[in-house]
Amino acid sequence: MKAAELPANEKDRLGALQRYNILDTAAEPAFDSLTTLAAQICDAPIALVSLVDENRQWFKAKCGLDANATSRDLAFCAHAILQPETLLIIPNALEDQRFADSPLVTAAPHIRFYAGLPW
Repeated sequence: MKAAELPANEKDRLGALQRYNILDTAAEPAFDSLTTLAAQICDAPIALVSLVDENRQWFKAKCGLDANATSRDLAFCAHAILQPETLLIIPNALEDQRFADSPLVTAAPHIRFYAGLPW
């Protein structure tokens, strides 16, 4: 899997993320409710609220996944933040050359469908 390029606004994006002071904070019911709702609406086994920092993707809220983070080079969300106004949809990760050989696709959690939108 080829890691995503850095967005043009990377410095500003990381600065904003730091100012929010949300990284590595405890779970919150509002975020947990969002992931549960997203999983139900999409009929998906996994839903996440992810924050992409310099080296990792950290999960503020999660439904259907035990992990708390992944490295940024494996993060589907690292690709989603490249197009901030557009929903990134991957109908079948096995058929998308950006993700087909990712360990998140070829092994557990066996990601197939992905939809992500930067906030």
